[in-house]
Amino acid sequence: MQPRGLAWLALVTALFGGAAASAAERLDGEAIKRAFEGNTVAGRYSGTNQPFSEYHHPDGRAIGHNRGLPNRDACWTTTDDAVCYYYGPQETRRTYCFTVERSERLYVLRSRPSGRINGVATVEPGDATGGIGADMPAWTCDGLISRAPGGAASGRQLAMR
Repeated sequence: MQPRGLAWLALVTALFGGAAASAAERLDGEAIKRAFEGNTVAGRYSGTNQPFSEYHHPDGRAIGHNRGLPNRDACWTTTDDAVCYYYGPQETRRTYCFTVERSERLYVLRSRPSGRINGVATVEPGDATGGIGADMPAWTCDGLISRAPGGAASGRQLAMR
């Protein structure tokens, strides 16, 4: 197994703790919103083992970082069965949607529509990002998750960030 694969396996094992034998529960959009809103979702991406940590502000902003880069315009929303994130103005918006499975404290985010595991995370109460983004100008979220025909809400995933 490659070193990156070993690190990923160690992360999943550490996050699972004693929950490895527990069945994962797939969350609907309302359950995702209850779990994420007002809390910080933090973990690692499966392909790169790079970190992410985002506070899911009730106004729709996602404050924190992805792969060490601070969010300057990130927004989040839920659909019937997924959480969707978008970055940038409408003209160049990038959109990503994920189904979410939970097994005790572990949340698995699967890219939609492929079903590929995108990341593994935990949810921490409140803003646990350590103030990332506190010195950046505030942004607003318009609620539009895609300009593309069919949109991300219907399962179309746009170019990866």
